Amino acid sequence: MEQDYIYEMMYWLKGWDMAAIENDWLEAVGGEFKKPYYADLYRFVKREYDEHVIFPPSNDIFNALHFTPFHSVKAVILGQDPYHNDHQAHGLSFSVPEDVPERDIPPSLKNIYRELHDDLGCYCPNNGYLKKWADEGVLLLNTVLTVRAHAAASHQGHGWEQFTDAIIGALNQEDRPIVYMLWGRPAQKKADMLNNPKQLVLKAAHPSPLSANRGFFGCRHFSKCNAFLRENGIEPIDWQIENK
Repeated sequence: MEQDYIYEMMYWLKGWDMAAIENDWLEAVGGEFKKPYYADLYRFVKREYDEHVIFPPSNDIFNALHFTPFHSVKAVILGQDPYHNDHQAHGLSFSVPEDVPERDIPPSLKNIYRELHDDLGCYCPNNGYLKKWADEGVLLLNTVLTVRAHAAASHQGHGWEQFTDAIIGALNQEDRPIVYMLWGRPAQKKADMLNNPKQLVLKAAHPSPLSANRGFFGCRHFSKCNAFLRENGIEPIDWQIENK
């Protein structure tokens, strides 16, 4: 059976709870699992997990899809690779696990919090766990879903980009408002795929300390996103991440 094969490939035989995970993403992009590139990607990533330390943990690879069903997506924040340092990546772009101490919140996320404070008055929380945003309908998607430990960009060019392009393409075809936040040049390259007149594309510099002062600070993407959602009769996103 084909369906069993799809599940095997998507969840890497690592103990996912199928009943809890299953949602409408499988219908939206399940066809990708049958394509030759994905078979090659599957073999590559499985070998990498067998032979190296890979982030995120295999059970977390598809958390962005797991936490934010296709029909629930209101906004997309597009990252590049998962964090490649220990105990940071958990399948949501820019997010870290909830037990990461405040002092270890990555600099890019600290800058996101700073912009949120300046834009919407949100206080800067003592953690970097962004699952609340995923639950609110923000798809926290990296364009590449795995990375070798301490080796940035090590899994680029092996097929993840084609898979995540299919995710973006499926959203672009939806007959409903969605907001895309494209931060930095790699994310902004996806703008060419986004031609739905009912949807909003926002571009800014990356929140990294190397570029945040060149257009990320002051971009006001969070308030612009909520204004667009309100204009279209959609409940705005509660961007405040609470202290733990």
